[in-house]
Amino acid sequence: MFLVETKVGAIICMLLALLFLGTWPAFLTLLERRGRLPQHTYLDYSLINLLTAVVIALTVGQIGDAKPNMPNFFTQLSQIQDNWPCVLMAMLGGIFLGLGNLSTQYAFALVGLSVTEVITSSIAVVLGTTLNYFLDDKINRAEILFPGVGCFLVAVCLGSVVHSSNAADKAEKLETLANRFEGGIGNVIQSDYKEVDSCKDELNDLENGSDRGDKAKVGSAQYLMEVEDKRAIKVFGKSILLGLIVTFFAGISYSLFSPAFNLATNDQLHMMKRGVQKLTVYTAFFHFSLSFFLVAVILNIWFLYRPLLNLPKSSIKSYLNDWNGRNWAFLAGLCCGLGNGLQFMGGQAAGYAAAD
Repeated sequence: MFLVETKVGAIICMLLALLFLGTWPAFLTLLERRGRLPQHTYLDYSLINLLTAVVIALTVGQIGDAKPNMPNFFTQLSQIQDNWPCVLMAMLGGIFLGLGNLSTQYAFALVGLSVTEVITSSIAVVLGTTLNYFLDDKINRAEILFPGVGCFLVAVCLGSVVHSSNAADKAEKLETLANRFEGGIGNVIQSDYKEVDSCKDELNDLENGSDRGDKAKVGSAQYLMEVEDKRAIKVFGKSILLGLIVTFFAGISYSLFSPAFNLATNDQLHMMKRGVQKLTVYTAFFHFSLSFFLVAVILNIWFLYRPLLNLPKSSIKSYLNDWNGRNWAFLAGLCCGLGNGLQFMGGQAAGYAAAD
């Protein structure tokens, strides 16, 4: 079994985790903007996330000699009759992450990728780091840790303000475009984007996917209309409050999964009997990812037939036949699985508060 036992190794793991965990949201956003149903994307994503955890457990968690008080993956997997309380705690962490990621997928559409990432990550750092600091018995230096936490708290407030400002700006641009059309198609004035010949022609072009040669300026009203027409989750008319509620729920869910994983591997609550070996990172990560996958399957199969936000209904058959963008969903799941695994490996060595 491979264990990260040095601060340098922990830092490398955490830096790589940041890279992977900062990449997968862009892939999910890309697929939603291209019109792929989020239920289809999330099922693919969660499957590869689980398979990544299995591969990690079977390689670095199993190959080689066991360490003192650190049994290999299969050995500890067979001891579930003794360590089941911590297994359940690891699975609870996976449920929190599953709910957070699922909410985030919809928040990306409602609030935007950049604002969602700022708010959810900041909430996770503020709450999760504080909880882990005390669970880790204050091994990290508070004078270094908490000024950073304070900065993230400010980021939560600023992110909320930015979302409100963006929503107001979009509404103003669309209202301006609507007012121009009210005066007659021939009176539409060319502004900071290419001239719109007619509303009917524009909508037909969007529906048929034809290219008129004139690309709308990014951020213009015409550009917003094109994005709205192509994307899976229609956001025009959705309230600012709805987007913020979904985003804050995702952030709170994120803030709880790491402390739950911390409790699963270190058993600060003394849930297991004396003498029972604590869960290794790899065993806990396997159960963590398993519950993540189960939550994803249960909720997204339900959402196939009872979709949220007026999305079209789908089916298991339609999902299985939908290969449009599946490679990107698989890549997102791989990035998430590797990122979480590296975060936990680094957290075991340097403290989960630092890993957050």
